[in-house]
Amino acid sequence: MAYQTILVENSGSHVGAITLNRPDHLNTFSSQMAHELNDALLSLDNDPKVRAILIKGAGRGFSAGIDVNEMFGKSTTEHRDWVHSMEKPLITLTELNKPVVAQVHGAAVANGTGLVAAADLAVASDDARFGLTAIRIGLSCLGPIIPVMRLVGRKQALELLLGGDLIGAQEALQMGLINKVVPRDELEKVSWRMVERLASKSPCAMQISKRSFYAAAEMDYRQAFEYMNEAFARLCSTEDAQEGVKAFLEKRKPSWKGC
Repeated sequence: MAYQTILVENSGSHVGAITLNRPDHLNTFSSQMAHELNDALLSLDNDPKVRAILIKGAGRGFSAGIDVNEMFGKSTTEHRDWVHSMEKPLITLTELNKPVVAQVHGAAVANGTGLVAAADLAVASDDARFGLTAIRIGLSCLGPIIPVMRLVGRKQALELLLGGDLIGAQEALQMGLINKVVPRDELEKVSWRMVERLASKSPCAMQISKRSFYAAAEMDYRQAFEYMNEAFARLCSTEDAQEGVKAFLEKRKPSWKGC
């Protein structure tokens, strides 16, 4: 598929990089960009040469949310279909087999904050700003709050949703919304280091770890242990697990096969 609103690059280090590329619109989600982003995520997840994915934004910021110019002249049913397409990439992110790192600079608000929260890991520059700002214009970030509320406390999530205020990178770090804050000029290097480190691990172990994590997060304590023990047993039977342990004992670098 030829993309017009995103850029996709496959590196030589098993990393697939997606750049949100509507810089003149602060990378707001148009229907086209939401569709293209979702398609690219699924394509990279199905690419055997890719083991980890990086998402970043072109221009002055990561993403300023949904392009509200598209909301006019729709019925309630059409609005439902429209917003579903906008939020679909946030669902897809957690359903992918491969880990996703968000590289964040400048504004990451509304659906931009949701995208960061839905990514598995996130690195932000010290100039990054986050917020669920739709309440300011009579709307509400009811989709983006879903991944956010799974990362931060309930009171913090409600303050973001109902207050609509912007927070800085350090506060986002303290909340658990992101993993790391770095100077702006180090963002690219640190983000790539993180995603390449993920790509260097066993694809099979990475896939089972990610899917098991999200599944167990919705279970009660005892059920989660039963599920994780079953997942670990399946992992032990894979070629990658056998190779990894042998390589460790033989003091050599493993050669991963993947699932």
